Amino acid sequence: MASTSDFKNGLCLVMNNDIYSIVEFQHVKPGKGPAFVRTKLKGITSGKTLDKTFSAGEKVETARVEKRPHQFIYKDDMGYNFMDTTTFEQILIEEKLIERADLMKEGQLCDILIHDETETPLAVELPPFVELMITYTEPGIKGDTATNALKPATVETGATVMVPLFVEQDILIKVDTRDGSYSERVK
Repeated sequence: MASTSDFKNGLCLVMNNDIYSIVEFQHVKPGKGPAFVRTKLKGITSGKTLDKTFSAGEKVETARVEKRPHQFIYKDDMGYNFMDTTTFEQILIEEKLIERADLMKEGQLCDILIHDETETPLAVELPPFVELMITYTEPGIKGDTATNALKPATVETGATVMVPLFVEQDILIKVDTRDGSYSERVK
C-alpha cells in the first residue's frame, strides 16, 4: 500500500483488476476545501489512459513491476520469442502485448515489463528510436521540395513509414517507435 504522497511518475497501481502506471500527477491545494492529487494513468495491459483524482493521503494498492532487458530472437505463428540477456532463458510473448511490433527486427534489444509477484509479462517496451533500412520507396520528383511533402516507404521489417521526398531506397533511417514516424537519416 502507498499513500498519495508516495506518487511519482512510473509508479504502478492496481485498480479495477488492471495495473496502471502513473504518467503524470499534480498535487492541488485549493484555497477552499481539502487537498487532492490529480493523476493521469495508463493501463499497462490495455494501453488505455485514465484521469483519476485521489484525496490527499488516500491509500492505494501498488504493484511491483520490473523492467528486464530482453533480445528479440524471432517471430513464429505462436508469437514473438525473446531471450533474457542475463539468464539466457527464452520467453514467448503474444503480439497484443507489443506496441509497434512491426518496427522490431531480429536482434533488437527491448525491455519487458514483468509483474514481480506472478512472473507474468505485461508489456514490451521498444527503445525510443530504431534504425531500419528502407527496402522500397518511390523515387522523389526533382524540384518538388517547396512543401513538406511525405511519401510512403517500406522498411526491412515490413512496416510502412512516411518519409520526406529526398529519402531514397537502401538508406538507413531512424524511426520514432512511440508514433512510428520518420526522425532522421543515419549517417
